[in-house]
Amino acid sequence: MAEASKTNPQGVERLGYLGLGLMGTPMTRRLLKNGHQVAVWNRSEGKMAALVEAGARRAATPRDLMESSDIVFMCVTDAAAVEDVIFGTSSISTAPGVGKLVVDFSSIHPDAARDLAARLKASNGAGWIDAPVSGGTKGAEEGTLAIMAGGEAADIDRVRPYVLAMARRFTHMGPTGAGQTTKLCNQVIVGCAMAVLAEATRLAVNAGIDANRLPEALAGGFADSIPLQLFVPRMVQGIHSPPLGHIATMLKDLDTVADVAQSTSTPVPMASLAGQLFRLAKAARGADADALEIYKLSAGSADPPSASEAR
Repeated sequence: MAEASKTNPQGVERLGYLGLGLMGTPMTRRLLKNGHQVAVWNRSEGKMAALVEAGARRAATPRDLMESSDIVFMCVTDAAAVEDVIFGTSSISTAPGVGKLVVDFSSIHPDAARDLAARLKASNGAGWIDAPVSGGTKGAEEGTLAIMAGGEAADIDRVRPYVLAMARRFTHMGPTGAGQTTKLCNQVIVGCAMAVLAEATRLAVNAGIDANRLPEALAGGFADSIPLQLFVPRMVQGIHSPPLGHIATMLKDLDTVADVAQSTSTPVPMASLAGQLFRLAKAARGADADALEIYKLSAGSADPPSASEAR
């Protein structure tokens, strides 16, 4: 906590959270429930109201958030959104940053993470940790997320107690960009798993067996997994609200996988196919649809409507 003493002599870190979407809101709630001081900011102000009522302080701008925080957590949609809140008008980079840290939970290209970290350090002296998350909205609500991080070891140790209020696992994977690269490995597995589970579930339905019982039947075998247990019932029953993640987000990550794979001469035939399936799903279901609606690419007339479609 030596760095913290430069900005906060009492040694109590003031926290900020920027980006209150599907992940940011429940993660902020967990910080508040653990007794931490948290300032919040979001592009659309309506999402701040419930958290302010729960005890958070409303920041007027990203600059205001940075000025009043020692550690700023951030989870936004993509690299362009990160760029805007870091270097746009009234942004984080316009506030003093020496001794402070930005922890980015967003999933962006590893090269972008390295570039942003270097530019922010040169601009106001703030440190950077790239810390993308896995576990979806359920993990964010329950505090069971897996978070993989890139950055300096001392910075990782400094933020660890706060991150573990939001996650079950926080792993330092190496220097800046390593967290993002690890998340891409995660998305290769998750994206392919969604596509394969959709295929297996469709086979069960078309062959006339009760696909709802697949998780029970396969539990404990080599096919068992958290995705099997979580995804298949949602696919079969048409449960897509709230979404576990958006189609556009998965496609963005798989496209980044393809780019990094090309630059490192890594063959990724399975991830490439999954990416094309999600591109089809985006065209058919829409960018903001739940990623598990990839199952509907092979839909038949017997499929139940989703809860939103039923209404």
